[in-house]
Amino acid sequence: MRAVVQRVREASVSVDGEVVGRCGRGLLILLAVASGDDEAAAGWMARKLAGLRIFPDDAGKMNLGLTDVSGEALVVSQFTLYGDCRKGRRPSFVGSAPPELADPLYQRFCALLGALGVPVQRGVFAADMQVSLVNDGPVTLIVDTP
Repeated sequence: MRAVVQRVREASVSVDGEVVGRCGRGLLILLAVASGDDEAAAGWMARKLAGLRIFPDDAGKMNLGLTDVSGEALVVSQFTLYGDCRKGRRPSFVGSAPPELADPLYQRFCALLGALGVPVQRGVFAADMQVSLVNDGPVTLIVDTP
């Protein structure tokens, strides 16, 4: 799994002009599932992102995690994170899991993150989505499962 994680003040995702998910202070998580991923990868990623210390403490240092600040998460599926642009001018997406594998693992990741105490909103898997956000910091990280 690969996630692009953005610390946000707020974020929302729309499909056909209708907001389908939104969060306040917390994380916008763009999530991609690779062909070899499994439930263990979803669990690892959920635990990692719930505890990732990227929120400031009283001294202004990044020492607090999402659960420490009672933050929320907006999770948007994005298979293009596995786009390989090394050869030619058109990305190859062979590293991305097919939808029949990716959708259940995306849903499982969201459920596991929620079980860790994080309020989770979602985009719509495989939909044409528009994402809006106010990046806080800005803080943006790329997290890959081992």
